[in-house]
Amino acid sequence: MKIAVEGCCHGELDKIYETIQHLEKKNDMKVDILLICGDFQSVRNKGDLQCMAVPPKYQKLNTFYKYYSGEKVAPVLTVFVGGNHEASNYLQELPYGGWVATNIYYMGYGNVVEFGGIRIAGLSGIYNGKDYTKGHFERPPYNDSTKRSVYHVRNLEVFRFKQISRPIDIFLSHDWPRGIYHYGNVNKLLRGKPFFAEEIESNKLGSAPGEELLHVLKPEYWFAAHLHVKFAAYVQHETENNVERTTKFLSLDKCLPRRKFLQVLDIPHDNNLPLKLQLDAEWLSILKSTNHLLNLNPSSSFMPGPGSNERWDFRVTDEDINSLKEDFGGDLTIPDTFEETAPVHEQNGSSRTNLQPRIIINPQTTLLCTMLDITDPNAVFLGKDSGYVQNILSPPQTNNPDEIDVNEDDVDDDDDDVDDGGNSDVNSTINTTYESFSVNNTEFSLDTSASDMSFSSVNTAEISIEDDDELKAIMDLQKAERLLDEAANSDKVSDDDDDLLSSGTATKQTTSTPSHGKHPKILDCQQFEVSLEYTAHSPQESEPEGPVTDIEVMSPGVVDNSSAESSAEDIATSTKAEKRASDSDDSPSVKKVKMKRRNVDLYSDNEIN
Repeated sequence: MKIAVEGCCHGELDKIYETIQHLEKKNDMKVDILLICGDFQSVRNKGDLQCMAVPPKYQKLNTFYKYYSGEKVAPVLTVFVGGNHEASNYLQELPYGGWVATNIYYMGYGNVVEFGGIRIAGLSGIYNGKDYTKGHFERPPYNDSTKRSVYHVRNLEVFRFKQISRPIDIFLSHDWPRGIYHYGNVNKLLRGKPFFAEEIESNKLGSAPGEELLHVLKPEYWFAAHLHVKFAAYVQHETENNVERTTKFLSLDKCLPRRKFLQVLDIPHDNNLPLKLQLDAEWLSILKSTNHLLNLNPSSSFMPGPGSNERWDFRVTDEDINSLKEDFGGDLTIPDTFEETAPVHEQNGSSRTNLQPRIIINPQTTLLCTMLDITDPNAVFLGKDSGYVQNILSPPQTNNPDEIDVNEDDVDDDDDDVDDGGNSDVNSTINTTYESFSVNNTEFSLDTSASDMSFSSVNTAEISIEDDDELKAIMDLQKAERLLDEAANSDKVSDDDDDLLSSGTATKQTTSTPSHGKHPKILDCQQFEVSLEYTAHSPQESEPEGPVTDIEVMSPGVVDNSSAESSAEDIATSTKAEKRASDSDDSPSVKKVKMKRRNVDLYSDNEIN
């Protein structure tokens, strides 16, 4: 299965799809699914711009509205998580996920879906400690405070992810899990982003809940964005029950010229399973059993834990999954029930509204809530769900500008977003090169002649990345060499030493090791570049932007697009990782069985393509 991964989207769908089509044509392959790691910006009209937390100069419609209106259709199935620059009013219509346009699926606050047997989990937003234990109280119209807090990660979604007991193949997030820099080439990262040094040294760069989920779920891949830099890492988790698991982490840049913003990789899947986007039975069971924990107020709530008087373990049994599948008629394929819920931008400039939209109940959310007997927050806010017993409080009003740190989450709000090449066209030329990484003196790259598209050695030591025994032996040797090196050398390492172990001696890291676990195995070769295949590189020289070519559904590849070396002047402020609060909360479950059986048919015999 060919999976394309995009960093920050920033509404540039035309350019991203054109890049994919170019790669497909150039490499004679077909991308099956596109994953986008946030800042999607599903702006339908000028009213949506008022709900997006960006400075006025960045309030741009871009191209999503064309896909929302049906003028264009996404040529590849697209799945995305939310970031910190979103049309939050639209995304809040779909708290549990749903179609924002034909063939474009939003993961909601948190979600797990399946595609061809690959389990994809996604957590939207970024971490901010002061809002972590609050409920999802925000709703339009937003004030300056709620416009920002609406995209902050909450403890409820993290608690739900921690109930997952079956393997996750891919995890998507916007911000990085805290501490991931300890597992990659941190010196190279700091050369390009020197302003990260203080937060890396204090281990505050990234999301604390993300770090916890990384070590609890141990997904095979973790993709992220937010910090506008390409960064790869390799995490070898603590052994459990004699089983060793690893995570390949990759963060990508945003869609701009001379940026590394897109990667395509091949992941094995069950060829007997259809390439359809499906709901995940385990996740749906968790949503049902934890619905009573939903908090829609600005007050803090805490998730239950060991020693509490209420249930705290919501792990799903096989019987739970079988029962849920029966409720859905045995077919969890996500029905294509997209419909417009707001006016479409009119290209003649006469948009019907420039004001902040109000609360809207989305039929997709109504359908899923009916099937699962769970709560639709927007129905509660509008007084249309009498089963929710908590008193709904109004969002706090913030009139004092000193109470709002308008820059705390604004990684993108700087001149870094402006193409320094004038009207450079991201799609002007493409250099498609293969990525490689090194372990000791063995360089690995994509073996393009291999029918299974696996990664094998191109040097004398014929070691495949799938050869766990030999790879483990290399890593154990590196660990021993590192310990010897640490005992013999000072605390500082020169920039020349951080690239690899070319002389056969281990390179010492300049930052502290992760605090998670007693003895995490860190891949000393910090230049590990994850299992990547095709890279879209932006042009080195800017060219005037020409007209955009229309993209037809499933078109195998026409136009071009993007990526070269990341600019060392990428200005960004990292997310603030404050100490995570503990979990627990309670509120009665909500039962909504009306229409349930009638809706089963909508989840049966539906095809996405």
